Amino acid sequence: MQGMLISVFFLLASLATAAAVWFFVYWMHRSYVQKLSAETGNESLGGMKGASNVLIRRLGVMNRRFMWPSYEHRIRRQLVRAGEPADYHPEEFMALQEIGLALGLGLGLMCANTFEINLLWALPVGFIGLWYPRIWLNDQVKRRHLKISRALPYDLDLLTLSVEAGLDFTGALAKVVEKGKPGPLRDEFSLVLKQLKMGKSREESLKSMVHRIDLPAVTQFVSALIQADRMGTSLGKVLRIQSVQLRIDRTQRAEKLANEAPVKMLLPLIGCIFPTVFLVLFSPIIYALLTGAY
Repeated sequence: MQGMLISVFFLLASLATAAAVWFFVYWMHRSYVQKLSAETGNESLGGMKGASNVLIRRLGVMNRRFMWPSYEHRIRRQLVRAGEPADYHPEEFMALQEIGLALGLGLGLMCANTFEINLLWALPVGFIGLWYPRIWLNDQVKRRHLKISRALPYDLDLLTLSVEAGLDFTGALAKVVEKGKPGPLRDEFSLVLKQLKMGKSREESLKSMVHRIDLPAVTQFVSALIQADRMGTSLGKVLRIQSVQLRIDRTQRAEKLANEAPVKMLLPLIGCIFPTVFLVLFSPIIYALLTGAY
């Protein structure tokens, strides 16, 4: 009789536990999963990409209360220099780092369990996952700077020709935005043009562009324009001098890269090509010596 009561008790406890789990899953589905699905459907990308974006946005909202000013300022500065990829904010970038840390720790634990090594080896993998978004962001900044450096001589030539043809600075800038190559530099010029049309001064608009790009070539170009505007110097002559200087700098940079190419080729040459050549040349001799053919 006592055993039957214990069995009935365990059965009721199991049913109660199953009901509690079911209600919890149903509440989670109604409260979060459906909202997440609705937000994912509103994302333009849709699918897993949209779901990941929604997850990052949600984590970003939670991270707002934990942001410290120095981190927020530094990350916001880097995001602006990178052109604000995917419209990320500092708190959402922190969410990317948190996801990278979780994935890195999970991967490190799996590897440690597979190869039967100390679980503490998962910590370096987790730190790599934590730092990877910073590496990605720095790479985005470098790519954007490279595109701007390549487009700057062409756009500056077009700006110079437009000014020398009789257009004022605003009209010449509009011509560059209209005829220039698509890219981040044309987007920045378009933003400067909008600010000029809204009533901001030329100096303020150009300084804002310098702050967003933070590239020495653009800083030098804008400084020359501001100085010419203050001193009353002919804008066409200043633009022509800057255009010639940019062409010279681009030629010197290309020559520098060409001179560095032989040095950079030494490592793959010594590490990959020479061992293969030695293997082809000396393996028959070594084989003959080992087998006593000589």
